[in-house]
Amino acid sequence: MTCCGLKCGLITGTLLGALIALLGGILIPVGNMFIKNTVLTETVLENGTFAFDTWTSVDTPMYRQFWLFDVQNPDDVLSQGAKPVLVQKGPYTYRTRFIPRTNVTFNDNYTVTFVRPVGAIFEPSMSVGTEEDVFTSLNLAVAGVYSLLDHRLANLLIQRSSSTLFQSRTVKELLWGYKDPMLGSRLGVFYPYNDTIDGPYTVFTGKDDINKVATIERWAGETSLSYWNDPYCNKINGTDGSSFHPFLNKKEPLFFFSSDICRSVSAEYEETVDLKGIDVYRYMLPPEALASPVENQDNQCYCTDPVITRNCTTAGLLDLTACRGTPVFLSLPHFLYGSNNLHQGVIGLNPNFDEHSIFLDVEPITGFTLRFAKRLQVNMLYGPSDSIVILNKIKDYTVFPILWVNETAVLDDETADMFKKELTARINLLEGFQIGLIVVGLVLFASCLIGLIVVCTKPSNNKLSLIVK
Repeated sequence: MTCCGLKCGLITGTLLGALIALLGGILIPVGNMFIKNTVLTETVLENGTFAFDTWTSVDTPMYRQFWLFDVQNPDDVLSQGAKPVLVQKGPYTYRTRFIPRTNVTFNDNYTVTFVRPVGAIFEPSMSVGTEEDVFTSLNLAVAGVYSLLDHRLANLLIQRSSSTLFQSRTVKELLWGYKDPMLGSRLGVFYPYNDTIDGPYTVFTGKDDINKVATIERWAGETSLSYWNDPYCNKINGTDGSSFHPFLNKKEPLFFFSSDICRSVSAEYEETVDLKGIDVYRYMLPPEALASPVENQDNQCYCTDPVITRNCTTAGLLDLTACRGTPVFLSLPHFLYGSNNLHQGVIGLNPNFDEHSIFLDVEPITGFTLRFAKRLQVNMLYGPSDSIVILNKIKDYTVFPILWVNETAVLDDETADMFKKELTARINLLEGFQIGLIVVGLVLFASCLIGLIVVCTKPSNNKLSLIVK
């Protein structure tokens, strides 16, 4: 090849390399825009989108796992005022939310209304025993009248029915209901549950503003609650937790409403974890999340009163009396993050962060929740009374843990593979193509440029022959 031809080839290679690298650089914002537009389209709640298909599906199983506390010394508690010694047994597992959202109606203001049917199916293969296992637990009726009625009247009802502070009930009875001999009506920790509905919910579709997608506008026909003593704490804030807006920012908390606890709470970014090959953001509920709402200067619902009252409860305890109509207190399992007086009231609890905390794993690009664990403990209060005979020997007020539940779901392998194929794989392919073009272009540009410099600085053969002559 002649010198002129070599130079022309090197110049062409240099220009070509620069163009290839430039093309790779141009594809970065173009590719990002393509990905963003695709995600924004597919995360809107409307017929035909990936978000709507996932939202209406019940393919991903959701379970409620129950651990019940069995009282080992009921006689000593009554006769000597001893602290209850508890042993937990579980899980007793039920599949829930196996019925899809119903009465789905799209409204003119970019919202959609629906109800969520509620039911539970026992899963023997995922349980430690049967629904007929018997536990000695707190008598729900006695604890109820202790907190709600005048104690003289409560004592009359208790003695007339020969009721006592503790009772023996099967798992099925404690969870889903039994006829109480004192009240003559059905009682159960979760009664009524089966064949009921949650809602109706009205949520934004995100069609006009993707940042509002799945955000609740109304629940049970209302835009706010009336259970708490502060307007901010009564707000229905955020989504239902199953999804959030796309392109999450780690610095921003996620807000979601739970009808189980009759309020909205926030979760904060903790870390990025791998879930079946998908990078997800893990969000955790802060320690003060479960406390009777009292607004502070930061517009958060916290509780600071160390005394159990109807307005504010011991730290780590949420009073649901105004919401449920019964004196029920919610906490994290084993009183995780709870005040010392909660732990000192009973014997046998062992709080553990990994087993008893609440978290959500959310895919940050789409805002879809791919795994979660909502863990809550149901408690009731009893204490000393001069008028209620069976409580004459009780020495201290005790928040008694009846059971705790882990409501959990995680995307299955098939859904994970589809998610990776439809989103993650495409993003990785596009990024790989972009980086490949830039690398190839720069290598070609650099090598040809170096070659061109060498050729241009090398003395020609004609000049060498003249020097020799």
